[in-house]
Amino acid sequence: MRKISLIMVGAVIGAGAAIVGTQSRLLTSTSAVAASVDTYRQLTFFGDVFDKVRSDYVESPDERKLVESAVSGMLSSLDPHSSYMDAKSYRDMQVQTRGSFGGLGLEVTMEDGLVKVVSPIDETPAARAGVLANDLIVAIDGEQVQGLTINQAVEKMRGAVGSEVKLKIQRTGRAEPLEIALKRDIIRIRSVRFEKKDDIGYLRITQFNEQTFDNLNAAVEQILKEIPEDKLKGFVIDVRNNPGGVLDQAVLVSDAFLERGEIVSTRGRNLDEAQRFNARAGDISKGKPLVVLINGGSASASEIVAGALQDHKRATLIGTRSFGKGSVQTIIPLGQNGALRLTTARYYTPSGRSIQAKGIDPDFVIEEVIPDDLKGKDEIQGEAGLRGHLRNGEEKAEEKTAAGEDVKENKDEVKGSSAYVPTDPAQDTQLNAALDLLRGKPNAALVKKAETAEKTESAANVTEKKDTQAKPSDEKPAR
Repeated sequence: MRKISLIMVGAVIGAGAAIVGTQSRLLTSTSAVAASVDTYRQLTFFGDVFDKVRSDYVESPDERKLVESAVSGMLSSLDPHSSYMDAKSYRDMQVQTRGSFGGLGLEVTMEDGLVKVVSPIDETPAARAGVLANDLIVAIDGEQVQGLTINQAVEKMRGAVGSEVKLKIQRTGRAEPLEIALKRDIIRIRSVRFEKKDDIGYLRITQFNEQTFDNLNAAVEQILKEIPEDKLKGFVIDVRNNPGGVLDQAVLVSDAFLERGEIVSTRGRNLDEAQRFNARAGDISKGKPLVVLINGGSASASEIVAGALQDHKRATLIGTRSFGKGSVQTIIPLGQNGALRLTTARYYTPSGRSIQAKGIDPDFVIEEVIPDDLKGKDEIQGEAGLRGHLRNGEEKAEEKTAAGEDVKENKDEVKGSSAYVPTDPAQDTQLNAALDLLRGKPNAALVKKAETAEKTESAANVTEKKDTQAKPSDEKPAR
C-alpha cells in the first residue's frame, strides 16, 4: 500500500505552512533492520528516562504531552523547518493553505527560543498594528515565549475572531519592548493583487497557496483586456517579502511564463527520489518582457519562480538577495496524532544552482532608501542566519563529518539582505527601476549597475589574458 504525504516548501505562520503536492513513500522495515545496536540502547535509555519521569516527577505528568514534546524536540534538532504538528495544528495548516484562516496575519520563524517576525501579511491586523519584519515576540498575553515551540506560540496567538491578544515585542534600536494589542480577524489572503500602471501590468504575489495560479491567470487576463497588446510594455512580478508556500503552485506560476525547459528539480537523500518539473508550451503573457522584484523576505517558492525565470533568461531580477531557503518539507500524516513536517529534499534551479543558505542574486542589486527610524532594522538574516540550517552543499559536509573532519562554514553562504518595501509606490526605488527598464527609460540605479558589471567583466578579461600569456605552452589542461 502506498502512503500519501504532502510536500511543503514554505513556512507561513498565521497563514500556516502550505501543502505543496503529493509524494509516495513506501514504508518498509529497512530502517529498523539497519539500526545499530547503539541506537537500540539509546531508545532503551529514553524509555528508562520516560518511566522515571512518569513515576517520580513531583506531579503526575501528562504522558501524551511527554511523548509529543520528545518528538518535537527530536525534529527541532534537525533543522529550522522540521517540526511536529499535533492534530489541531495539522488541521489548521490544511485550512490555511486554502487561503482563508483565522489569526493575526504574521509570518514568523523561531530564533534563539523567540518568535521572530519574517513579515506581516498585507491588510491584516498585524500589518495595521505596525508589526515589522525582524520584530521579536517575547511574550503573548503576558506569557513568556521562551520555552515554547513555534507551534505552541502560534496556537496562543490564535483565537476567536474579534478577541484581543497582546504581544510584547522587542525591536532593534529600542531599549524597552513594545506592547501591541491586536484584534483577531479572519485572514483572507489575496495571493495575487494586480493593477495597471499605464502601459505595464503589475502583479503582486503575496504567497503561494492553492489559489495562486488561478488568481494570477485571472489577473493577467484582466490586464490584457485593459491594456491593448500593442501598447503593453510588459509585466512586473513582485514577490518581495513573499515567504513561499505550495510547491506545485510555484511550478505552475513559472510554467505560465515559460514555453519549455526545466523549472525546478528536487533531490533527496536517495537518488531514486529525485524529481524534475518541466514547463509546457504556452505563455499567458504572450511573450511580453518580465521583471521580477525580490528581496530578503522572498523565500522558498518565491525563489523557485525567480530562479527559473532568471536561468531561462525570461525575466530580469531587480532588488536585493533573496532569503535562501532551498529545502523541501514533506508533511507526513500520523493519523489521529497529527503530522510530521520533515525536510526531505533540496531544490535546484534549472541551471543546477542550490540556493540553500545562499539565496538568489538579482541581475540589478538596488537598495531602497531606508527611513532614518528603520535604518539597521530592515535587514533579514536569511536562511544562513538560522541556527541549525542545512548547509549549501550539505552532501560534502556530511562526507567530511563521517570522515571525522571539521566542517567549516561554507563560504558560499551569505547572511543578511534588506527586506524593506516603501508603502508609497512613488518612493519605491526598485519598482520604479523595473518600470523604467520595461519602458526603455534611463534610470540611475540601472545605469550604475550596468557600468559596474561592464568594468568587472573588462577586468576579468584582462586578468584572463595575462594568465594565458604567462602560462607555459606545453602545460596540460587541468582535469
